[in-house]
Amino acid sequence: MSDPSPDPPPAARLLTPADVRALAARLGLVPRKTLGQNFVIDPNTVRRIVRTAGVGPDDVVVEVGPGLGSLTLALLEAVRAVLAIELDPVLAEALPGTVAERSPGLAGRLSVLHADAARLAALPGPAPTALVANLPYNVAVPVLLHLLEVLPSLRRALVMVQAEVAERLAAPPGSRVYGVPSVKAAWHAEVRRVGAVPRSVFWPVPRVDSGLVALTRREPPRTSASRVEVFELIDVAFAQRRKTLRAALAGWAGSPAAAEQALVAAGIDPAARGEALGVADFARLAAHRRP
Repeated sequence: MSDPSPDPPPAARLLTPADVRALAARLGLVPRKTLGQNFVIDPNTVRRIVRTAGVGPDDVVVEVGPGLGSLTLALLEAVRAVLAIELDPVLAEALPGTVAERSPGLAGRLSVLHADAARLAALPGPAPTALVANLPYNVAVPVLLHLLEVLPSLRRALVMVQAEVAERLAAPPGSRVYGVPSVKAAWHAEVRRVGAVPRSVFWPVPRVDSGLVALTRREPPRTSASRVEVFELIDVAFAQRRKTLRAALAGWAGSPAAAEQALVAAGIDPAARGEALGVADFARLAAHRRP
């Protein structure tokens, strides 16, 4: 006799536009631009995010900026556990109650941490395997890079960011929008744009559209330089992006001649510009800096 089929996961009552506004009113919440508070009000969008993230019942997911819980509820249906990191104390306190009210069968999967994600050095509980978040526009890149650095157990991420930021994160060398975020993200992961999100699914409606970016963890390039040293070089190379690397890296290397020597030793044309180099090039070049 075969084993009975496992019970399906409990379903969540996702937040509708009316639910979001009613919950905000009940909390006396006025969305704050300084915190990048634009709340998703479309259930189809949050289900799409979870589906695109590819997370499943074995995943422990970190969500940054859960807000009123729109994405949180959809994630809890699909994964083993969610650790929601929320900076706003009112929202952090309210989220467990929202989940318990709308999906009591899922409440045990949620943990909430009232903290600034950009300042965390570690997280409580089981090691997270994925990051899935609607990141606040004003801090999206530094928060993403910080969490990829301090949470090595993260194997993948799916983040919703401003459309322009999505383009920059996923841009290849030589692209018009390739820059510091592109290279630093590539140090940690393979980065891809995986969709667009219209502004109409948010409340309040932002002035820009959003994009979905998927990241798959990979080993950083081999180099004798540290990540800090490579990232310092990236910052310098793009600070004066119109200059050749021989000129732009003169201060970093000690002189234009020393910069040229390091570039040649790394197999890089001294007349090239920073946007022509991939992350492996920067890693190789950083190792040729003279003490």
